[in-house]
Amino acid sequence: MNSFFIRAFVVFIFNYLYVNSLFMNKSYILCFSLVLLFGCKKNQNESVKISKKEEISVQKFPQPTFTLAQANKLIELPLHCVGAEYPYKPGETLESEKDLVAPISVHPIFYGCFDWHSAVHGYWSMVTLIKQFPEIDRAADVRKLLKDKITVENVKTEVAFFEKSINKSFERTYGWAWLLKLSEELHNWNDPMAEELEQNLKPLADIIVLRYKEFLPKLNYPIRVGEHTNTAFGLTLAYDYAETMNDLELKQLIEKRAKDFYFNDENCPITWEPSGYDFFSPCLEEVDIMQRVLSSEDFMGWMDTFLPQLANQNYHLKVGEVSDRTDGKLVHLDGLNFSRAWVFYGLAKEFTKYKHLQNLANEHIAYSYPNLVGDSYEGGHWLGSFAIYALNMLHEK
Repeated sequence: MNSFFIRAFVVFIFNYLYVNSLFMNKSYILCFSLVLLFGCKKNQNESVKISKKEEISVQKFPQPTFTLAQANKLIELPLHCVGAEYPYKPGETLESEKDLVAPISVHPIFYGCFDWHSAVHGYWSMVTLIKQFPEIDRAADVRKLLKDKITVENVKTEVAFFEKSINKSFERTYGWAWLLKLSEELHNWNDPMAEELEQNLKPLADIIVLRYKEFLPKLNYPIRVGEHTNTAFGLTLAYDYAETMNDLELKQLIEKRAKDFYFNDENCPITWEPSGYDFFSPCLEEVDIMQRVLSSEDFMGWMDTFLPQLANQNYHLKVGEVSDRTDGKLVHLDGLNFSRAWVFYGLAKEFTKYKHLQNLANEHIAYSYPNLVGDSYEGGHWLGSFAIYALNMLHEK
């Protein structure tokens, strides 16, 4: 029998009850009748109306280049700021009035660029650029600056600051990580001056390594934020240093702590990112360190539970949008775009499964890179380092 007539019969029965009952709610019976008569019609046709899933159109972004012309522009950013004493944001704890001194008196090398860590990666930027582009226009200026500043006496003063017990947590671990990155870059630079500078800087690198070895066993829980104290980032650069310098103790310690902190993590909520001031993605920084400490097979298995959506060929993550580049905090989001890009480039380079993420990295670079040169000091004093690091991740073999 036709289903429509069956429903009509049932409607008739309910309407009969409606007429003969003083207790049933009339509007309820009427509505129920209409649902019976017409409600199933949609269900009958629903499977017919479902269309094939529409293909997602992925916009292609050109691969960014890293040329001498770009290097000539980028070198101006650290050259401008490493010697600028003010404005400056001190990060230390004052023990007494005696500590109320000009930053340059306790940080004769890393006193510029607004804060200690930015000065450190400003020096890293200069070393990296002159190493990759020896013919850079300001090569002579950079060499003179490095020679004048990274001296035995200046390093002694920087070390003395770190040796004070009240400064044990100073720049932990963001500034620590960049100092080791600078030391590693000098080590990898095949130049007689670089060898001298590395030896001069070594006592400071040594005390930073010691601080890592003291601190990491005590850290019960990782710091999962998008700013300086992010544990994963601090581990990543230190791990690279340990590998380069063949510091087996530091390397094994970082491997252990990274696995302790992150190996059992699942379904990282990357859609919650970014927070308003992020310059790191907490999820992607975990990816960066775990890619280093796990075997390829273990890493791929870990990724399948940690961020399975990244394997989707149509995966997209919207860039961090900056509303005001004169605001020192809001401009952090340009840094986020660069740091996301370097993780995506690393994945795409290493694993065919994630090759499509290179285009997503290109998109992030395309949004923030044009704003670097000529930007306000709030971004210009540090963002160049992030851009260089991202471009190196793409172009280094």
